[in-house]
Amino acid sequence: MMPRLRLSRDAVLPGLIALALGALMSFALAPTHFLWTVPIALGGIAALVLRAQSPRRGASLGWAFGLGYFALGLAWIIEPFLVDPDRHAWMAPFALFFLSGGLALFWGAAFAGAVRFARRGARILLLVALWSLAEFARAYVLTGFPWAGFGQFWIDTPAAQLLPWIGPHGVAVLTLVAFLPLALLRNCPAVALLPGVTLFALLALWPTPPASVLTSHVVRLVQPNAPQHQKWHPDFRWDFVRRAMVFNAEGPRPDMIVWPETSVPQLLNHAQDTLEAVQGAAPGVPLLLGIQREEAGAYYNSAAYLGPEGGVQALYDKAHLVPFGEYVPFGDVMARFGIYGFASQAGAGYAAGPGMQLLDLPIGAALPLICYEAVFPQDLRAAPARPDVLVQITNDAWFGTRSGPYQHLVQARMRAVEQGLPMLRAANTGISGLIDPYGRLGPSLPLGEAGFVDVVLPAPLPATLFSRTGDWPVFILCVILAVVVLRHATIPPLRS
Repeated sequence: MMPRLRLSRDAVLPGLIALALGALMSFALAPTHFLWTVPIALGGIAALVLRAQSPRRGASLGWAFGLGYFALGLAWIIEPFLVDPDRHAWMAPFALFFLSGGLALFWGAAFAGAVRFARRGARILLLVALWSLAEFARAYVLTGFPWAGFGQFWIDTPAAQLLPWIGPHGVAVLTLVAFLPLALLRNCPAVALLPGVTLFALLALWPTPPASVLTSHVVRLVQPNAPQHQKWHPDFRWDFVRRAMVFNAEGPRPDMIVWPETSVPQLLNHAQDTLEAVQGAAPGVPLLLGIQREEAGAYYNSAAYLGPEGGVQALYDKAHLVPFGEYVPFGDVMARFGIYGFASQAGAGYAAGPGMQLLDLPIGAALPLICYEAVFPQDLRAAPARPDVLVQITNDAWFGTRSGPYQHLVQARMRAVEQGLPMLRAANTGISGLIDPYGRLGPSLPLGEAGFVDVVLPAPLPATLFSRTGDWPVFILCVILAVVVLRHATIPPLRS
């Protein structure tokens, strides 16, 4: 009996340590940005992987590490279920567990491969390659969910200025290269410290970005601050529209006004009188706002551009939808059981628009991004031409007030610096503001505050390397690294 108990303890303890290390690393995400957790967590999990004796043990370590990381880092995912707690609160723990556990499967597969196919000396290198490829899969497979990627740790450090060159996955790879070798600190201190020390030395020499060159365009970003449980309530929803109209009328006239996602609580099809009143608060000032619309029985989450002469001059329909948030797979069938997309207030869910498109606005060619479209670098590269400015309209009230809105803002800042483009960001409850082409947050409104901010639009930078190549160079390098390690350090097949 005693040997069995010892074996059980030996199997469980590493998993618990991996779970704790993953949870610890989640504190490197916004809003805390405790970067000291990254070397501890990555060095610690790599040490456990080096001691793993079987692919199954490696898979369990990777899955437990991912479960701890995603469960804490994505805890905001329970917030939509608490908007109508009587109906949905019971689903929240299941949603968090299945989302975290599902994302952790990508990491479990990478860890299993590293243990199975590489000898101990090369296991760290193979883990860098396979873990990076797993992150690519997480960002693209099944519409992708790259939230909480490793590149998001470094937004307020010089490492963020690598994004225009190698993108978020490149920064993530460098994170693994810098800190996974710390597992070798006891036996090979030089090998363990060299990658991280070299990288930090190079970043210390990286020049500070200059001040942005400003245009003459002044844009007003409006933040009505509508809590999600009141946003669509008949007793409150028009109060937020009237509040935003007051903000339109205040102060000197800007060149353009931007309202957040779904800021008008009715379908565009029936909103002519409302839109006339909205523009009447600031006559002659063009306005971009979020609104839902219906066409041929399908419902769209849209951005409508109202020209200076009045009326809708252009439309953009959100193309990258949130599964189960804005639409439900097999929605017609699911609707019979009362399962609908959370964010849609009409029908069983939204339909996807035809794709990314540019709007010709008075401030230049703009690429509109609705809510979580700003999470995906590949979506920005899908635009038909290079824009002059990015415009994100979003309703971050869905994300609560703890970590979600701050993590969403970090990803918006990453998109700006990756593309070398300024971003105008109007959020329902915050954070609304200007992001310059270097990813720096300029004049802004904090979370949970109603108001407006007038910003002077910066000029775009020249096209960045990442805007031209995307993720392909880093992906190919990861594949090459994996192939090289597998060819030269593969463990012989296990005998049956």
